[in-house]
Amino acid sequence: MIKVEHVSWVREQSTILKDVSWRVEEGEHWCIVGLNGSGKTTLLNMINGYIWPTTGGMEVLGKKFGEFDLRELRKSIGWVSSSLQQRLYGSETALNTVLSGKFATIGLYDEIEQADLEKAHELLKFLGCEKLTNRRYDTFSQGERQRVLIARALMASPELLILDEPCTGLDVFARELLLSMIEKIAEQPHAPTLLFVTHHIEEIMPVFRKTLLIKDGEVFRAGDTQHLLESELLSQFFDAPLEVERRHDRTWLKPLSGYQLPGS
Repeated sequence: MIKVEHVSWVREQSTILKDVSWRVEEGEHWCIVGLNGSGKTTLLNMINGYIWPTTGGMEVLGKKFGEFDLRELRKSIGWVSSSLQQRLYGSETALNTVLSGKFATIGLYDEIEQADLEKAHELLKFLGCEKLTNRRYDTFSQGERQRVLIARALMASPELLILDEPCTGLDVFARELLLSMIEKIAEQPHAPTLLFVTHHIEEIMPVFRKTLLIKDGEVFRAGDTQHLLESELLSQFFDAPLEVERRHDRTWLKPLSGYQLPGS
């Protein structure tokens, strides 16, 4: 699904990504974890073909960069991000917002078929947004907006679905509802490959059996989630002494007692 081989990305003499190699196989759902400035967004932009590696090679959905029209590639990728949320028209209904996902447009301008309407209604119902169907997007809560955006991304039946920090700005109840919806998507028989991006370890649901830890533009570790979410490794990753707690198949971090933040 994704093949990243010795990729680096340099801008204005600053190395944002350095010698990154990573593979995602069909049927795998990955979590990408990194603090702000770690290079996560740059990597996502590269996977979507919005930026090009300075060095190294990229292949996404079997299409090798340099040998395929990346505009066509993007039609097979769903991407939910805060930047997209800001670009959508607030006056559009949830139904029209979801329908626009078929054409990857901001706003709805194309002719809609009955099958499209049926699919949009099914997706809204599936994500618990049926009551929002005819309401304006700018009247939704943050959690409702995120679920409508995910429905929009699924409208085009993507092979790859990228969820870029979808829980940002959500209260704990809205977050848990959204996470349960994401897990529900992943468990569908013909689900797209999911990339879930976060810097909160507790948001990693059991369905994400693979995790990429990215730090300072480099791959810190990549592999089975259960082997990476350990106290010693995560303490090294976050540069802080941490203790891992497991509850309900989720991992929670707890700073060790007596730890002081740098400069305190």
